[in-house]
Amino acid sequence: MPNTIHIAAALLLDPQGRTLLVRKRGTLAFMQPGGKIDAGESPAQALARELHEELGLHIDPAQATHLGCFSAPAANEPGFVVKAELFRVDSAEAVAPAAEIEEVVWLAASETPGLNLAPLTRDLILPLWREGLNAPR
Repeated sequence: MPNTIHIAAALLLDPQGRTLLVRKRGTLAFMQPGGKIDAGESPAQALARELHEELGLHIDPAQATHLGCFSAPAANEPGFVVKAELFRVDSAEAVAPAAEIEEVVWLAASETPGLNLAPLTRDLILPLWREGLNAPR
């Protein structure tokens, strides 16, 4: 597919059921943490690598629950579509912005953020999360 960016992204949830959004340096839109899948990497391996690089978070790829594949216009690359392999990751670890991440924010399901959100986050992932993915398991 031309102009497609294939990524792995995390619906990262803390013990309070909040989800983490990140904003990359030099951009305006908040989105799920994650990033491009490198050649030879599985989506779960890419996710574990990106979470470590971006947030200092260590996850076991086997602990990431695949939720599906979602596509939306890319937030930071005009004319591109982002195709995201989305995983649910539950973590109680503290996170800190690193690498290209400038800002992180924890969002409760009941909050309507006054934030600029990436299309994938705004139109697909947050509604999915609010519709019951945040129910306790």
